[in-house]
Amino acid sequence: MNQQSILSREAIHAWPKAELHSHLDGALRLNSILELAEKQDKMDLLPATTMKTLEVELAKVDDSEDLWDYLAWFDYTIAIMQTEEALSRVAYEMAEDFARENVRYVEVRFGPILHTAEGLSLEAVMEAVLDGLARARLDHGILSSVIVCALRDRFIDASVAQAKLAVEYRDRGVSGFDLAGGEAGNPAKEHLEAFYYARNNLMNLTVHAGESWGPESIHQALFFCGAHRIGHGITLVQDPELMRHIVDHQIPLEICPTSNVQTNVVPSYEKHPIKELADAGVAITINTDSRLFSHTSTTGEMYLAHTRCGLSASQTAEAAINAFRHAFLPYDERIRLLAEVEAEISVD
Repeated sequence: MNQQSILSREAIHAWPKAELHSHLDGALRLNSILELAEKQDKMDLLPATTMKTLEVELAKVDDSEDLWDYLAWFDYTIAIMQTEEALSRVAYEMAEDFARENVRYVEVRFGPILHTAEGLSLEAVMEAVLDGLARARLDHGILSSVIVCALRDRFIDASVAQAKLAVEYRDRGVSGFDLAGGEAGNPAKEHLEAFYYARNNLMNLTVHAGESWGPESIHQALFFCGAHRIGHGITLVQDPELMRHIVDHQIPLEICPTSNVQTNVVPSYEKHPIKELADAGVAITINTDSRLFSHTSTTGEMYLAHTRCGLSASQTAEAAINAFRHAFLPYDERIRLLAEVEAEISVD
């Protein structure tokens, strides 16, 4: 990459962007964690009780041994997201933070069942999150939708309940259905009933797969669950035949470079396979996964993918456009957004 071809962080920040893979319970502000915990009398549940010490403690996520170790950090945020007020506030602030870096559209994913521990119904949880996102749209103009996440380590009845919730809200702010959580020992095919229900009710589908487990996980997501997109999917490079299928059908990957490094599924940014995937013609998108625990932003992830993972300027721009191209939006809305943003995303 010659000097002329290197994009600045400021240039990427100025681009209109879409975010397709960001978890609600991984997008809290530090001050909000402290304020919500204090208001709910839950300060004892946090790893630290001041802004400075909390920032130091949460930086330890970088030392996670594996995906399960990384996911354990979410226990802190989920514990304080058990009220309608907290859920609405977190959703609003998440969308506001994305809007501040020129993200035009964000898909907010979370598992509503995780927020019912203190008596909220699934519907109350969903209404609170949608309220926060609606207020952010009014204040900041950012478009958004929700992806409901079933959880690999939960029983099938929990996954079915969340699939039914997603369908119930399909035309009221929910755009998709997902399966998240640790892959090893929790195969996607165990959740077929939930995906059968979602598919037969015309839901958009994405599945966390090929993150900490191999191409077989991606295979199950595609051919058992019927996924339209793959969350992470970086082990795809281990199976050239499957990769050819994904290229031929332009099935997009929702890649999150920093969390892949944090969970040790790749040893470093420089060893990340995103460049190999892009070179092969895979439709890649670049996402945050967790703004809080990965200490990042959409702009930051794109800049890292470009400057450390090896994406060229044109590949980085194409990834930005891909996020609009493969968003879970109605076709006419996607086309309208694409027409607006393509001219603004430049590598000159």
